[in-house]
Amino acid sequence: MLKKLALAGVVSLMGTTAWSACAFENQTEVKMLSAGFEAWKAVADAMSECGNVQAELDQEFRTKQPAAFEANPSLYHIGGVSNGTLTPLLNAGTIRPLDDLVEKYGQNLQPNQLIRIDGKIMAIAMMVNTQHLMYREDLLAENGIEVPTTWDEVYAAAAKLKEAGIEVPLGATMKSGWNLAQEFVNMYPGHGGTFFADDNSAVVNNEAGMAALETMKAALDYTDPEVLVSDSTYVQQQFQQGKIAMANLWASRGGAMNDEAESQVVGKVKSASAPLAMDGGAPATTLWWDGIVIAANISDEEADAAFRVAMEGLDEEMVKGANDAAIWLVKGYEPTEMAQGAIATATANPAPPAYPSTVRMGLMHTALGNELPAYLTGERDAAATLAAIEEAYSTSAKEAGILE
Repeated sequence: MLKKLALAGVVSLMGTTAWSACAFENQTEVKMLSAGFEAWKAVADAMSECGNVQAELDQEFRTKQPAAFEANPSLYHIGGVSNGTLTPLLNAGTIRPLDDLVEKYGQNLQPNQLIRIDGKIMAIAMMVNTQHLMYREDLLAENGIEVPTTWDEVYAAAAKLKEAGIEVPLGATMKSGWNLAQEFVNMYPGHGGTFFADDNSAVVNNEAGMAALETMKAALDYTDPEVLVSDSTYVQQQFQQGKIAMANLWASRGGAMNDEAESQVVGKVKSASAPLAMDGGAPATTLWWDGIVIAANISDEEADAAFRVAMEGLDEEMVKGANDAAIWLVKGYEPTEMAQGAIATATANPAPPAYPSTVRMGLMHTALGNELPAYLTGERDAAATLAAIEEAYSTSAKEAGILE
């Protein structure tokens, strides 16, 4: 079934000596820039065992990668990407096809790990990811609340928990910018909306757009007052510290709930499918993959070493040591209880859409991130906000040459 389908800030991991766990001793400097959640830490640790590897794990990676890979030579050899962050690198031509490297070193890769663009392998996927409902099983049981399956039920449950004395029953990844935009990207299709017309123009100023905004704003009655600075790490820590009872959070954060070194709620947090925004609709989320790319602006020798190191980071041994950190596509993965919510989300009928790796979606995501905060702070009403989103998108789409 899967085949069909935390770290805050910046962390650097340096490997200077090859360990016995690596199949070879790397003699070439290899640098990687990726996101900073636990799955990437596990991969970086495994890569570092080969020696001469520096991994920079940074939650702002998506804003740094384009310029870093455009440099000649590239500032990094390996990029950690997703289907939402791959597009700028593809468009700029700063990552290389991997067919020859897969032939040399990719014998253990599975077919669904090979991300092909125009017939060429451009990335290697390591995991699938989606936002799904995570909840405190004990708190819902104590208050006689069934696991919510719709956003209306989420808010009804949150109201009941608040009445029971839980000050902040709901967490939300609504940090202004990319995170807040992603909430709309989840909610709008969940209400039946489509983002673009056939001519690439934006079409969000409609009933589905209004409903998506109303559903998002309803969360503010139950979230932290600082929700507009709340990203995935913020919500993860709220869960771990016992401050919230529910959140639609990335599946990749699930393993951290049971980390005894930093979590106060071990064994108490469970997962379920992402809630529906409307009856008969798909779960209000999108499907993602995360994986690696190799820079174009490096020597063939460096690319060879980088890919070989990456394969050590994405092997069965790594998965066995970090099975709970992700829903891995790598051989050896055994689905955990915490993965059940993501699996239920991905296999729902109808299923949520995959996040589209397109230029126009990248421009839309930016427009959403820039314009949505004014609605949630009350500076602008819903209709004006949706009109502003369409206008901002149109301006950038014309500049990019995809809209007349």
